[in-house]
Amino acid sequence: MAKQNVAEQFVDILARAGVKRMYGVVGDSLNPVVDAIRRNAAIDWIHVRHEETAAFAAGAEAQVTGSLAACAGSCGPGNLHLINGLYDAHRSMAPVLALASHIPSSEIGLGYFQETHPELLFQECSHYNEMISHPEQMPRLLQTAIQHAIGRGGVSVVTMPGDVASKPAPEKSIEHALVTERPGVRPGDDEIDKLCRMVDEAKRVTLFCGSGTAGAHAEVMEFAEKIKSPVGHALRGKEWIQYDNPYDVGMSGLLGYGAAYEATHECDLLILLGTDFPYNAFLPDDVKIVQVDVRPEHLGRRSKLDLAVWGDVRETLRCLTPRVKPKSDRKFLDRMLKKHAGALEGVVKAYTRKVEKHVPIHPEYVASVLDDMADDDAVFTVDTGMNNVWAARYLTPNGKRRVIGSFSHGSMANALPQAIGAQFTDLNRQVVAMAGDGGFSMLMGDFLTLVQYDLPVKVVLFNNSSLGMVELEMLVAGLPSYGTTNKNPDFAAIARAAGAYGVRVEKPKQLQSALKDAFKHKGPALVDVVTDPNALSIPPKISAEMVTGFALSASKIVLDGGVGRMLQMARSNLRNVPRP
Repeated sequence: MAKQNVAEQFVDILARAGVKRMYGVVGDSLNPVVDAIRRNAAIDWIHVRHEETAAFAAGAEAQVTGSLAACAGSCGPGNLHLINGLYDAHRSMAPVLALASHIPSSEIGLGYFQETHPELLFQECSHYNEMISHPEQMPRLLQTAIQHAIGRGGVSVVTMPGDVASKPAPEKSIEHALVTERPGVRPGDDEIDKLCRMVDEAKRVTLFCGSGTAGAHAEVMEFAEKIKSPVGHALRGKEWIQYDNPYDVGMSGLLGYGAAYEATHECDLLILLGTDFPYNAFLPDDVKIVQVDVRPEHLGRRSKLDLAVWGDVRETLRCLTPRVKPKSDRKFLDRMLKKHAGALEGVVKAYTRKVEKHVPIHPEYVASVLDDMADDDAVFTVDTGMNNVWAARYLTPNGKRRVIGSFSHGSMANALPQAIGAQFTDLNRQVVAMAGDGGFSMLMGDFLTLVQYDLPVKVVLFNNSSLGMVELEMLVAGLPSYGTTNKNPDFAAIARAAGAYGVRVEKPKQLQSALKDAFKHKGPALVDVVTDPNALSIPPKISAEMVTGFALSASKIVLDGGVGRMLQMARSNLRNVPRP
């Protein structure tokens, strides 16, 4: 039997850690690893057109599966292209292992061709970032990197020179046991007792939920019922907490709607569950606040806390709920439910008048039709900017759908590459990229990756020929829009020229049939929808600080706009409010 080299050993360890594929672009320093993948049936090499796509795709795969995913870039410019997607994965707590291959080890520090210093470049977007200098290091170093990515939730970067990858592996390398799942984390009894007393003493409690409530829907609902609490959410908490929620009062933040803001400000006690909600202008400063989070470094960095609880939401509530006294007074909850329904009634009317006849097409109408026609277990990937607005207000969660975007990092061009990673996890699951024309055109080359692998991703392109959110920022700052206009081609024609299904939609009556045909098509498809760039309604008192860079430092008013099926949900929840 031929002796293994370091690259082959590297690939074997990744396979044992559950990695199914590695996304990247081949290059000389990376060739030994790619060749080892070629000869290993457990891992596939996914050839993308840009390494940024590789990192976004790996991050999306990790978010869909909850398991370790991997990407790679060759020395210098190759691995440097990974950095934006790795920032996004890291801030999304997606377990990703990135291989940054390096120049020949004898040339490091001598200004060699394509030389960079990955151990410095990736420091801020990783939990672990080290270089393999000797074959004897590799097994333990890679194991440590894997355990950081999985255990802490985020990115680990391993740098390896190509010549080291080609060297023979050590004769007696140890096969380490690998950590592949995160444990549940419960707070100490003292923290639970303190929180229990605070809940019992408060007359009005509001829960505000983030992505840390994933897997804890039942526990949140049981707790809310026992203490008669309204339940609001941040954008990343929407998919986990809004469905089957009779206590729902909507979303807070720039894209928010409903009564979430009022519920968080008119309570006696606000409990932040698994959220690192960044916009502290939307958080109250005159009520008691408790934060529950599995990452202790998140505790208290957005607002002054009266109690910090280190633990995951599910385990914390399993300990807490049996101990708290049940509340019988529903006045606060019912008042917030009525406010929520009333708020949605008001904003929905502006987007229901002759919307099916409006040209250019209202993007709200596109999102609403897409929500109705997409599968119950579809995965949506959402570009940053105005598409975040439409996804937040029109995509209906149900416990099976997923909504993935660059919600923490806020990068352009994420929807298409994230759809690639999501689709590779299950070729039979519907994956829809809600792309903007600005984001799509930025990494449009990787539409060819869909064609190359015949991935059945459906790209629904909201084409308003502008950088819409940036125009909005300029508008509220009193500036004329400048540098925000895109002179776009017929994207559907480009899709057809690439060998995919492509259709252009310019009138509302064409939309449903276009989506239906695209969804029926077995391969990749692009629906280029020409949408109205002036679709967003803006309240008269909105301030520049609200919108610019999404940094909400002064105003507490949210953008107005349609809300899709959420109005129906709010109306349904009103049935639980006792009649006078």
